[in-house]
Amino acid sequence: MTETATHTAGTFTPPTRFAVPGRIEVTGEVAGNWQTATLTEIRRETPRASTFRLAVPGWAGHVPGQHLMLRLTAEDGYRAQRHYSLASAPDDSGHVELTLDRVPGGEVSGWFHSVARPGDEIEVRGPLSGFFAWPGDRPALLLGAGSGVVPLMSMVRHHRARGLTVPLRLLVSARGPEELIYAREYGAETTPVFTRTAPTGTPVGRLAAAHLAPLLAGPPAGGWEAYVCGSNSFAEHASRLLVAAGQPVDRIRIERFG
Repeated sequence: MTETATHTAGTFTPPTRFAVPGRIEVTGEVAGNWQTATLTEIRRETPRASTFRLAVPGWAGHVPGQHLMLRLTAEDGYRAQRHYSLASAPDDSGHVELTLDRVPGGEVSGWFHSVARPGDEIEVRGPLSGFFAWPGDRPALLLGAGSGVVPLMSMVRHHRARGLTVPLRLLVSARGPEELIYAREYGAETTPVFTRTAPTGTPVGRLAAAHLAPLLAGPPAGGWEAYVCGSNSFAEHASRLLVAAGQPVDRIRIERFG
């Protein structure tokens, strides 16, 4: 499915969905089936976010940027389900990873952070959606804020695991170093932006044109495919900055939440 962006004087509504070639999508039959996954590991990332590793015996694989649906069923039969981006790179291990923020009052995230233990079983369905997927065949400029970095990290991990030479750059925004998800994994491809607190000597402030300029300098042949993920306000702000810097509107892919 595609949505057309509008760009008129003083306003800009970025596109939020783009069609992605079917060659990178798992068949609907496989993605449409609920499967039983087993929680095998929990890793703390920040005070509010943890990574949950799931063994999914029937997993058909995914493309970085895709997500899955989780379903929890209570003893009284009540069900809650949510969509979560995949954090892991595609591989044949039979495992996938999700990184979840603990959302106040969140039924599913609350269960994962407060109740879940290795050995627990959860129903999953996917992978789902192709509009935000990146198969690794084009230069990628990634912009994420908070937990919006999760699907982007799947792309970074895929890039590293496959030894891809196609250019990839990541800008990630967080309130402070303590809330920077995956902080230990970032390398030369990553530019962190801190909006409230920062290490000594590092400027504090919202994402600005000055942050993007070095990333957009010397564009690769064919230009960048930009992927933006975060809250509604971040997605709007980052998209406007990209367009103002010359990034084509039809080459900005957006996934937003909140």
